[in-house]
Amino acid sequence: MAHRFVFLFIWLLLGLNTAHSASENATTATMTCPRVLQHTVLRLQDEKPQALCQYAGQVVVVVNTASFCGFTPQYKGLEALYAKYKDRGLVVLGFPSNDFSQEPDNNAKIADFCDNTFGVKFPMFVKTTVRGADALPLFKQLAEQTGTTPKWNFYKYVISRDGKHIKSFSSMTGPQDKSFVQEIENQLAMKASAL
Repeated sequence: MAHRFVFLFIWLLLGLNTAHSASENATTATMTCPRVLQHTVLRLQDEKPQALCQYAGQVVVVVNTASFCGFTPQYKGLEALYAKYKDRGLVVLGFPSNDFSQEPDNNAKIADFCDNTFGVKFPMFVKTTVRGADALPLFKQLAEQTGTTPKWNFYKYVISRDGKHIKSFSSMTGPQDKSFVQEIENQLAMKASAL
């Protein structure tokens, strides 16, 4: 009987230590993921949940997109930017939105349009709201930290590797614009270990 009690005590102790370690690991993962990326969103192509923490340590460009806008050709420039800098740690995250009445299609049609018209390979997410009370929490947080919400489609936010520095760019600033590219290059030059 005493052996069973000792065994049970050791088993419980080991179980508690394992649970504590798992809790520590989860806390450490949260600590290394900037608060601005602590969101889960649905991928455009299959609507599967994606944790944005997977992009922690990278320079992140967040952009709200639309298929029927005068700025829609910026998809091409965003894809070129992503292709050029992804190996150095850049990721572009696209969020289609109908907030400005220029993205009426469903997710499947948007995905098809992005792929077939512009060859978009950077991560895209389901159609969402990017401003106002119903905005995606990520966009609420970006607005809170920069003091500005998207004014139109293809409004861009550049997030530093540590998530502490966020700069916004208007729709008028294209992906090849000197000031935009310079901000990305400056952020890429900051190594994650130096932050």
